[in-house]
Amino acid sequence: MYRLLYPLRTYLIVSGRLGEEVDVMAADWVTIVSANPFIVAVAIAPSRYTFKLVEKYGEFVISVPSVELLRDVWIAGTEHGPSKLSKTGFVFKPGSSVKTPIIENALANLECRVIGKHPYGDHVLFIGEVVGYHYKETAFKNNEPVPEAGFLAHLAWNKFTTFNKEVLKPQ
Repeated sequence: MYRLLYPLRTYLIVSGRLGEEVDVMAADWVTIVSANPFIVAVAIAPSRYTFKLVEKYGEFVISVPSVELLRDVWIAGTEHGPSKLSKTGFVFKPGSSVKTPIIENALANLECRVIGKHPYGDHVLFIGEVVGYHYKETAFKNNEPVPEAGFLAHLAWNKFTTFNKEVLKPQ
């Protein structure tokens, strides 16, 4: 029944350390918890390698992929373990506020420190305070996302969509 809430934006959760152990998983279950301070939450299944690294290091990065990364998003969401990264085109670089790397070729990256963890059913909700961020100026103008930048939304198991230029305003 949870699919009744779809389409949802698709994100990438990065965990681990450059040169040691890094993982990326696709995640739709990401939300804002507070604007001030800026706090977010992501639901991760304990069976995921990403879960183990977030627990180990107490931090994660939320990367905002574009449609150009769709193949890589699919790999990150359907394959498990660090060996999948050799099949992707992710370009990693050090973050500015956490030791978890960011994805340089993403539209945006939010660097998060874990401030809470709560198990719910078959997932654990990690609460993270955003302590740093990076974004492509072509994807965000005047503090708003540019719809034609190619943001991804997940429709169903293997179906994605993106946004167009049409912006609706209530009358």
